[in-house]
Amino acid sequence: MGIVERRVQRIGSQRRRVVLVQLHQGADQLARVGVPRGGHWREALNSDAELYGGGGWGNWGGLDSEPTPSHGHPNSLVITLPALSALFFKNEA
Repeated sequence: MGIVERRVQRIGSQRRRVVLVQLHQGADQLARVGVPRGGHWREALNSDAELYGGGGWGNWGGLDSEPTPSHGHPNSLVITLPALSALFFKNEA
């Protein structure tokens, strides 16, 4: 992955949102990113969506996490991270 900023937002005692910002011009496919909770993560916003004039790269509206630890979290997502984009995921579990 190029330069990626990742943030986890707490809502009460639950961490249910993850924000990824890709500052590299190349798209990374199948990048593993750690998430704090299992279950389905809905892609709430993808700045590369065609709706916003982007190239349409994305994660089909959401992904199911895998029980594979990554980045200090017990679960992870294998995502497509478009070039020069921001992705917002919300945990639906």
